[in-house]
Amino acid sequence: MKKIIIATLLSLTASAWAQAPANVEVKDAWVRATVAQQKSTGAFMQLTAVADTRVVQVSSPIAGVVEIHEMAMDKDVMRMRAVPALPLPAGKTVELKPGGYHVMMMDLKGPVKAGDVVPVTLVLESKDGLRSTLEVKAVARPLGNAATAAPAAAGHSEHKH
Repeated sequence: MKKIIIATLLSLTASAWAQAPANVEVKDAWVRATVAQQKSTGAFMQLTAVADTRVVQVSSPIAGVVEIHEMAMDKDVMRMRAVPALPLPAGKTVELKPGGYHVMMMDLKGPVKAGDVVPVTLVLESKDGLRSTLEVKAVARPLGNAATAAPAAAGHSEHKH
């Protein structure tokens, strides 16, 4: 009887998790390749949600610490900070890009080479608090690529948490 109750509770929990808002489209997901001994990099993508949603957590097996960061001008200085959640307004594309919002991966477990496919897990939360996960496969782009030229990972070696 205990096994049936536990199995029922687990299936209810799993279905509640699965019914959360996974209606987020991901386009052009990529990660900046690294050089030897580099301990951080950024992941970038375009996210479009069907309904108001928030990204409340990110993770990747290639990094010890993964956070959503925002880079913005503060007077004449570019500042970066971790944000607790990233709003995804219904129907509007939110771009994670160099020099703006991005996924920051720190304490890398090894180098990221051009062409590597990097798994990134986004935890999404709907307006009513239901959560779901979205698995993203981001391809590493070489450092010399024009699309990676903006300074999203610049200065992260001195960034403290």
